[in-house]
Amino acid sequence: MIDLDDTDRALLRALAQDATLSAGELGRRIGLSQPAAWRRIRRMEEAGILTGRRIEVDRQALGFGVTVFLGVRLATKGRVSLEDFERAATAIPEVQVVQHVLGLFDYRLRVVARDLADFERVLRRRIMTLPGVGNVEANVLLTEERRPGPLGMAETVVKP
Repeated sequence: MIDLDDTDRALLRALAQDATLSAGELGRRIGLSQPAAWRRIRRMEEAGILTGRRIEVDRQALGFGVTVFLGVRLATKGRVSLEDFERAATAIPEVQVVQHVLGLFDYRLRVVARDLADFERVLRRRIMTLPGVGNVEANVLLTEERRPGPLGMAETVVKP
């Protein structure tokens, strides 16, 4: 792990908002030269802090207006392997994320659908037929607010 200063955190916040920014544009936004911004970004990549750049797809613009989080409890863990469940779940195109979790459920799935009728079709025909599925609980996403997470905390820390 490397020590990050306020400038590094500012670079991370800017990249989190728009990963397509060039080193020159990032430098201009936070008061660094292009080479200095590039060196800092490269150092964070080499340290494993930055692991890639992603494009965010607007699911609603593609016609997927419903997002549902499913809690899935496997019926009999010993009769079906976790790998079999995970492999089958990730093969469903509407399943965007498969998370193995501790707690009330064994898995948490993020599922997108065009509307509630489409979600019901995916649930009945695909998800409920996955190997080992027992209980399923659905939570429909109403709104989503993005937070900067630990990067935003750097602005609120009072230094002695």
